Amino acid sequence: MAMSDQNTRSNSGSRACAEPWPRGAGVRRINLALQGGGAHGAFTWGVLDRLLEDDRVAIEGITGTSAGAVNGTVMAYGLAVGGREEARRMLRAFWERVAQIAALSPLQPSALDRLMGPGRMDFSPGYWVMDMMSRVFSPYHYNVFDLNPLREILKDMIDFEVLRGCRAVKLFVSATNVKRGRIKIFDLSEMELDAVVASTCLPFLHQAVEIGEEAYWDGGYMGNPAIYPLIYHADCPDILLVQLNPINSDSVPTSAQEILDRLNVLTFNASLMREMRAINFVTRLIDDGFDHGGRLKRLLLHVIHAEDVMSDLGVSSKLNADRAFLEHLFEIGRARTDAWLAAHFDSVGQESTVDIEEMYL
Repeated sequence: MAMSDQNTRSNSGSRACAEPWPRGAGVRRINLALQGGGAHGAFTWGVLDRLLEDDRVAIEGITGTSAGAVNGTVMAYGLAVGGREEARRMLRAFWERVAQIAALSPLQPSALDRLMGPGRMDFSPGYWVMDMMSRVFSPYHYNVFDLNPLREILKDMIDFEVLRGCRAVKLFVSATNVKRGRIKIFDLSEMELDAVVASTCLPFLHQAVEIGEEAYWDGGYMGNPAIYPLIYHADCPDILLVQLNPINSDSVPTSAQEILDRLNVLTFNASLMREMRAINFVTRLIDDGFDHGGRLKRLLLHVIHAEDVMSDLGVSSKLNADRAFLEHLFEIGRARTDAWLAAHFDSVGQESTVDIEEMYL
């Protein structure tokens, strides 16, 4: 599906949308956990687009980090002001704006990058200049005015006062508290522009986002995504993880760039692996009868990923918002969701469709 120019902010004003989700015996409720991964978030866009068009799916809660937080926020706002079709339109409009701005950026894939396939910018002069600068200078020096195109896009598209009144879905956004070294979860009552920008704040590109007396970096360092808000604040036991960062590697990296790429993936998967271990531990306690009088909650886990695609892409591709690459990831996201719905829809509400021990432990 090609992206097209559209007005970005909804024309619905502050009008609250009626219940956007389908009803009936055949409808299955799920929660979404959306990983961060820069431009790879276009894969998540494809997943959300496919889920939103399915009349059998209702979504109770969303927890997101970085690109996952942005996708979740745009989707929640669209749901609040116009329902599922408006959420799809706004997600498309958001990624269109990203592509438009990226077309004017020095971060462009070179001719050799394009020849090798969509995604990588390993031979991009702009990427290497930025990479070298970020190793010598901090954004407090080379980006003194803290220019951030994402902030301007979100400010233009979303009325956060309306978003805070959203009743269509529960939304949780993760950021990393720089001084305290712990995760911060913003729920809808705290949702503001700075909270979403904080969740995406890579410290080698942007200055820490200050909210009150605290400063925040990208939420991926502490929770990518944080799943526990869905455990405590959502009734539905089903959690569908949209995973962007590949876990497995076919080989040991040997070049400097390959090593850095693998370290990046391991870092941004570490918190997810810990949460999966905890979920597996609780599930085994319940299975063994140690459920503390029924106080433990059994979760049903599901995953949509494209590890076979993402494992072939380096970290440089996370900064590649080239239109063709975003469309490529969007289509893969839709296709993988189609396949997941065909294979596992009937299991929603009944059982997990991923083996946690095999995949994460």
